[in-house]
This record gives sequence, C-alpha cells and structure tokens, in this order.
Amino acid sequence: MSQTTKKAIAESLKKLLIKKPLSKITITDIVDDCGIKRQTFYYHFTDIYDLIEWIFTSEATIALNGEKTYDTWQEGFLHIFQYVLDNKAFVTNTYHSINREQLERYLYNQTYNLLIGVIEEKAAGLSVKEEDKTFIANFYKYGFTGLMLGWIRTGMKDEPSLVIERLGILIHGDIEKTLEKFTH
Repeated sequence: MSQTTKKAIAESLKKLLIKKPLSKITITDIVDDCGIKRQTFYYHFTDIYDLIEWIFTSEATIALNGEKTYDTWQEGFLHIFQYVLDNKAFVTNTYHSINREQLERYLYNQTYNLLIGVIEEKAAGLSVKEEDKTFIANFYKYGFTGLMLGWIRTGMKDEPSLVIERLGILIHGDIEKTLEKFTH
C-alpha cells in the first residue's frame, strides 16, 4: 500500500506540473489532486523536494533497464532520454526550479551507472585501478550529462537517437584506448 500511495502522490505532482510551474505547486494542491489527507503526504515525504527526489530515485532503475554493456550503452542512454521525454513537464519544471540539483543528480547517477558497467566490461583482463575506472566513468559522465542538460535547456528539440548516434561516432573506441593508457 505504501508504494501505491507514493506512486499516486508522484503522479499527482506530475499532473499538476503540466498546468503550472513547480514554484506555484503546494502540498495542498497535491493532496487535493490525489484525494488524500495532508498527514498521508507527510507520512511518506517531508516536502515536495523529497517527493521529487523519490520520483527520480525510484524511476532510475526503470530507465536504464539493464543496458550497461559496451554493446548496449547507446540503448541505455536512449532509455534515459526517453524517460526525460516521457516526463517532459516534470523534468522541465524541475530543471527550471531552484531544485534543479535533484534532476542533475539523477542524470549523473544514471549516466555513471551506465558507464561504469561499460568500463568494467572493457577493463576485464586489464590491470586498471578501481580509482582510474571511476575517474574515466566520471569524465564521460560529465560529458554525457552536459549534453543531456543542454538538450533539456533548449527544449528537447533534437531527436534523442540522433544525439546518441553522434555521440557513438565521437567516442567509438575511446574507452578501450583510455583504459589501455591507465593499464599498470
């Protein structure tokens, strides 16, 4: 029941974000839309920002869908783009709010999880320190996430598959070359 209630509260927030910006939405708006009491909201979340954090965290694993290998990283990244498109009002309002940090943290975490899986796969059999793998994953994470944040900022006009295709051309073979440079 708890997860069902949380999901209903989350859906109410997403629905309200289609009509007005995050800064104009109150707890009262959410509970009225959801048909619950204020205490029920506060039983599950401390405030709207806690709710936003929960939405990004709980939906994170769904977006990647296990696509964390070298052969499937583009598909995994496409899932992240698709999640953003499917939740455009929610993401756009979060991006333009004072709570943009939660969106960025979500994107950084998703991108890192995708990339570290690829790097671990490509580093198999190589003598690469864990800290170097983390450094490489973080380097690519900031580039990938920067592209996505720019895409969100400019209204999500470009087709995600084209962005990913161009990204694939840009980095083709680079992860292996980078790992070889870090081999001890």
